Amino acid sequence: MAGSAPSVSRRLLARLRDVMAGGGTSQERLDKVTGLIAADMVAEVCSCYVMRAGEVLELFATEGLKKTAVHNTRLRVGEGLVGDIAAHARPLALADAQSHPYFAYRPETGEEIYHSLMGVPIIRGGRVIGVLVVQNRTMRHYTEEEIETLETVAMVLAELIVSGELVGRDELVPVDGNALLPLRLEGVRLNAGVGIGLAVLHQPRRVIRQLVAEDPEAEAERLRDALAEITLALEAVFSRPGMDAGEHRDVLETYRMFTEDQGWRSRIAEAIKGGLTAEAAVQKVHDDMRARMSSVSDPYLRERMHDFDDIANRLLTCLADGAESGSREELPADAVVIARAMGPMDLFDYDPARLRGLVLEEGSPTSHVAIVARAMDIPVVSRAKDVLGKVEPLDPVIVDGDNGQVFLRPSEDIRDIFAEATRQRRLRAAHYASMRDLPAVTRDGVGIRLMMNAGLLLDLPHLHESGADGIGLYRTELPFMARSALPDVAAQTLLYRKILDQSEGLPVVFRTLDVGGDKVLPYWDRREEDNPAMGWRSIRITLDRPSLLRHQLRALLRAAAGRDLSVMFPMIAEVTELIRARDLLDMEMAQEQAAGRPLPASVKVGTMLEVPALAFQLDALLPRIDFISVGSNDLAQFLFAADRGNPLVAERYDPLSPGMLSFLKAITTRAAAAGVPLSVCGEMAGRPLEAMALIALGITTLSVSAPSVGPVKTMIRSLEAAPIRDYMAGLLDRPEPSLRDKLKSFALDHGVVI
Repeated sequence: MAGSAPSVSRRLLARLRDVMAGGGTSQERLDKVTGLIAADMVAEVCSCYVMRAGEVLELFATEGLKKTAVHNTRLRVGEGLVGDIAAHARPLALADAQSHPYFAYRPETGEEIYHSLMGVPIIRGGRVIGVLVVQNRTMRHYTEEEIETLETVAMVLAELIVSGELVGRDELVPVDGNALLPLRLEGVRLNAGVGIGLAVLHQPRRVIRQLVAEDPEAEAERLRDALAEITLALEAVFSRPGMDAGEHRDVLETYRMFTEDQGWRSRIAEAIKGGLTAEAAVQKVHDDMRARMSSVSDPYLRERMHDFDDIANRLLTCLADGAESGSREELPADAVVIARAMGPMDLFDYDPARLRGLVLEEGSPTSHVAIVARAMDIPVVSRAKDVLGKVEPLDPVIVDGDNGQVFLRPSEDIRDIFAEATRQRRLRAAHYASMRDLPAVTRDGVGIRLMMNAGLLLDLPHLHESGADGIGLYRTELPFMARSALPDVAAQTLLYRKILDQSEGLPVVFRTLDVGGDKVLPYWDRREEDNPAMGWRSIRITLDRPSLLRHQLRALLRAAAGRDLSVMFPMIAEVTELIRARDLLDMEMAQEQAAGRPLPASVKVGTMLEVPALAFQLDALLPRIDFISVGSNDLAQFLFAADRGNPLVAERYDPLSPGMLSFLKAITTRAAAAGVPLSVCGEMAGRPLEAMALIALGITTLSVSAPSVGPVKTMIRSLEAAPIRDYMAGLLDRPEPSLRDKLKSFALDHGVVI
């Protein structure tokens, strides 16, 4: 192929532009395009396959193969070389295609005389919608520049395919045949709450009218101006009230880092040099990135793709002179935003006073948009499969963030039920608020210490709003997960000091870094493990990397200077692990003292009890700790050998079984005899019925999520502790798989509010 890639690409693109702008049907233009590509790239064959319904690739046009094969040759995704290109969304160049194990011979095409093959996916919106192929009789070694040229041409063809003239739009964007009927979609809760409103589709994708550049230098300048505009918009968000600190600011700092990524910027610049307009270059690079990332399994990398989605869409908006892709000014008074995925800046485009909920097809609790949504207190449900294909603009929508459900076009009775539930929710919230300053004491005078779980700075206001007695579990790993790099000692010290300041003297128990398993840090190489929940995680990681734990302990000591400090080590399976962790704490205290820095007024050390093996080492453990906290989530998982992330077994075993309750009773009795305070901080503590059972076992400290403080306190104040303790004592040796029904009956008979 003569000439440099950019000049050839521009020449070919200019010719394609003339064909695309000319008359004739879409099929006639596609026929002309394949002939033009074959001639320009000195190939005997150029063929275009288009994705049809059912993930089938159909030959739509060809120059060189038998014309009778057009619309008759079909390949499944993954079948043959063309199907392999579509399946993996990546180009393929082979000098001897017929020797490749994936080669599928189709006699109707007459392609047996062609030896070499180069093919690229035709991508739109991160989805493969076709494959473009060139072939030669000789064993031709295609260059990287030729592959790049064909990818650029494929982007032009994508616009022709999605026009709806070649293939109906219903095939390109599958829609449920019952789309207009009421639907309930299951998803994953990212933020609790219920939102009722009208659907607003967050579809910032813009239609690019001009693909081929006339002046590459002018396009490069337009790109620079658009990037500068994004930078200014970010600075405006940073200057908003409440953005001076917190995890949502860390999220946007990471977002700013992505906008400044030089590799990403240079790829766009190269595409402009190749002959594309700035808009087309942004779209091409982004589509390539999204298609390649679709096969990546790492959850952090997949989530960061949403940030790049946001940046690309904002660039396209800026390049279109700032015209919004959607009519944000016409946002209904009660809006529920529906999106495939969102970047963290997207939510700031919507009026928070009108935003009632958010529904995503993709997203996890650690995604950046989830962190921002929690800061804005918006109910969020993610992984609502194909929701964009099933909803129309301004459809009535209910977002049930509490149960991870979405109701599209709900019937009148469903709407009435949720409207009444929302009203009752407000009444309960008012009731719980009125109880904020009342003690959590049973009717017969047993005081219960009701603590709150937290993990982000934005959780701290709930400490005082809920009336909790303190923070029984501060998950220090969540701020680590919101950042793009490991926070240093100074950054951690500042964060922990703010937590202690905002707690205003109430006790705070800091759990040291608990990562691994399903909690991935972006700046660590993730190890593939067959069973990550029982693998290299939590204290095992920080003891293997002691500098990480020492830095965190140093930051905690400095933040708590002159104040009380409580440190809790997670996932302890052997007493020797606690000893090693405590030795590191003692070492840091000695070094701080030697350096003349003030130490905390007191330091208390505790451990999580999540691994059953630790319960059989209490004689060695209890003299070495100041408190112990039972993590009921992991404890139940390990006790029953049931993965709580596996829907086949997650609900199979009830924590209110005699086995689980007997295990907790034994630990509670031993801790009380040793004078070591014991608490429960898992989900079990936050449900009123389960909390009643824990009190019956003699547990008097519970640590729960902020929304659970009110319901659990209400239960406590309606309960007499002595009768439930006596009743529970006669149940623990029963053979039933669960005591739930018996405990419910007790609550009903004794007027306990559960």
